[in-house]
This record gives sequence, structure tokens and C-alpha cells, in this order.
Amino acid sequence: MPSYQAYRNIFKDIPLPFAYVDLDLLDQNICQIKKRAGSKQIRIASKSIRCLSVLKRILQADPVYQGVMCYSPPEAVYLSQQGLDDLLVAYPCWQAEQVRIVCAEVRKGKNITLMVDSIEHVRHLERLAGEEDVTLSLCLDLDLSADYPGLHFGVWRSSIFKPEDALRVFLEISKSPHLRLDGLMGYEAQIAGVGDRVPGQFLKNKLINTLKKHSVREIATKRAAAVNLLKASGANLRFVNGGGTGSLETTGAEEVVTEITAGSGFYSPVLFDHYQAFKHLPAAGFALEITRKPKPAIYTCAGGGYIASGATAPEKQPQPYLPACAKLFSLEGAGEVQTPVRYNGPEQLNLGDPIFMRHSKAGELCERFNSLYLISQGQIVDTVPTYRGEGYCFL
Repeated sequence: MPSYQAYRNIFKDIPLPFAYVDLDLLDQNICQIKKRAGSKQIRIASKSIRCLSVLKRILQADPVYQGVMCYSPPEAVYLSQQGLDDLLVAYPCWQAEQVRIVCAEVRKGKNITLMVDSIEHVRHLERLAGEEDVTLSLCLDLDLSADYPGLHFGVWRSSIFKPEDALRVFLEISKSPHLRLDGLMGYEAQIAGVGDRVPGQFLKNKLINTLKKHSVREIATKRAAAVNLLKASGANLRFVNGGGTGSLETTGAEEVVTEITAGSGFYSPVLFDHYQAFKHLPAAGFALEITRKPKPAIYTCAGGGYIASGATAPEKQPQPYLPACAKLFSLEGAGEVQTPVRYNGPEQLNLGDPIFMRHSKAGELCERFNSLYLISQGQIVDTVPTYRGEGYCFL
């Protein structure tokens, strides 16, 4: 693992703040994720990467990495125009202009699949695809959340709750001359995206572990029932997608699943430190400049308030990474224009020195920086643009 001194030396001439990816750690994560997925193909979740250069590096690392799960049609079109293919848009699209730009790419022979979970989605896309005279590939989004007394375990996502719901939407697709069903997706957020080893939360961790064990069995049963019902009704599924970084093993154990999505594990942000079954390496981060020292062992940095999305909670803050044992102040946290850090360790820190931080989530880091410094073997080997650096803000 890198040391504070090593990183400080690598970046000694780089203006602060900046973001970076450690390629040596990234490559180890790429290999580990492949091992965890077993025999399944892996589709990369682009929202957790948000950098074309890094996406291409992962795709070129091994044939097991095949296809990208995008988060919006404009992003899928951008990636298609940069030479990527087999692009699955993970969320339904309603805006007519966004559907039309996808149709334009499909007309060129590119493979972009759109997500649906209702008859309304299907009828809307049929009308637009008919006007554009193309055939659009669709994927059904199967809801895999679980309801327990007083608790909805998972995320509110799709309106397809039962295999029969999936069949009803498929039958509508079958009547549509400009649409075809290409795949089925189910995202088990309560397994893939919920940590079960969070420090200081022993009882909650025990409860989450118990709920996960129950949910894994229910998910496998529901997904297999949906796939079997669709196939028995004439569906020709090119892929059955599931999972995420936090559920590679359990999703990979399902016979009907053909591919697993992974994204956050490549950068391995702070939230992904809190899983019992695996641990990846912190490959991405950012550095803030120390600009004040109000008291001994207190260092105030410029900027840093890069808060992660989702329900507001302390764990959505970025966290000091190097030097080791540096901490945020609970009453101030990471701020818009300054972030105070407490550090009382062996490193001699001065004004102008960096504090290296890790984002709570993965790709959201790239929405704050125009470029990523790529490092390997103790030196900067390249500087590549993020989506933001290319001038894009897809959502």
C-alpha cells in the first residue's frame, strides 16, 4: 500500500486540489473482481467510473469485461461515438430527443439497449422508434427489493415486482413492430450496495447480515421464475444481468444470470470498506492543500466538501486517507471552501502540503475534477479527462 511520503513525492509539482487514480491498485482490483465473479461476464457500471480512458482500460484488461451499463442515453451515445458498444442504459428514458439520438446510433449499427418497466414505457418507445424507422432493443427491470414488517429492504426502482408483471410488459413488447426484448436486469441493491461491517454499528450489522441471507434466497427464486416464465412465453434473452460490486459472489451463483455489473469496486471508495466478504484497494482519491494551521495538530485545507448522493448521513462525507489516522471534525466535516483535519501523527505537515482524501462513493468524484492524474510505479504516467473535463454533464 502507498505511503503519505510516496504520494507527496509523486505529486510534489502538481497544483492542488487534484484527483488521481493509482493504476497499480486499479489493476489489482480488476483482477480481484474477475475472480469474485467466477464464470460470469462482467458489465462495467459507468456511473462509478466517469472517465473514458479508465473505462477502456478495464474493458481491455480481460475478455470477461464486456459491455457497459450507462446511466443516461446521452452518455450511452457519447460512449458509442467513442468506439464502445454493447451499451445498456440502466434507467428508463422518457425525453423524446434523448430517445431519438439513441435511434440515430442504432441506425448506424450500434448496440444500445434501453430500460423499461411498464407498458407506458413500451408504448412511448414504440411510437418514437416507429417515427425514426428503427428497431430498439429493450431490457426489463425486475424489482428485487424485499418487504419485511416495517421495512422496505432495497430501493424503489421498478414497477415490475412479480414475474407476471414482467410477462405483461413483454407481451406488449411482442406486439410492437419496432421493439424487441433483449434482456432482463435485476439490481439487488440491498445486497450489492449496503455495507455489513460498518464500524460502531454492531447490532445494525447483525441485522443487515440476517436480512441479506434471507434476501439472497428470495432474489434467486424470483429472478429464476421471471426468466423461466419469459422464455416459456417466447422471449429470446441475450443477457440476464444482476448484481453489483457488493454481490458478485451471490449473484454469480445464480444459474440464470449471464452477466454481473460491477463499478464501485474498481476505484473502491470509502463506503466499500465496510463489507465482510471482500476488500478492494483504494485506487482513486483526491488531494487538498493545507492553507491554515489554527492550532497544533489541526490543519485546515482549501475546499473538500464533495458530499456523496443519497440519504444524508455522516458516512456520505469524504474521508482523510493519507497521512494515516487523520480525521475530520464531526461538528464541521468537509466544507464547501475549507475542511479542517485533526492529525497528531509522525508526518511533519506544513502549509502547502497535501492531505489525501477518498470520496464516499466512486464515480461522483469525477464530477468535481476535469482530469485524473494516472500514476504507476511511483510516477505520473498520464493525465486524462473525466466526463466533466470533456465538457459533459450527463445528469
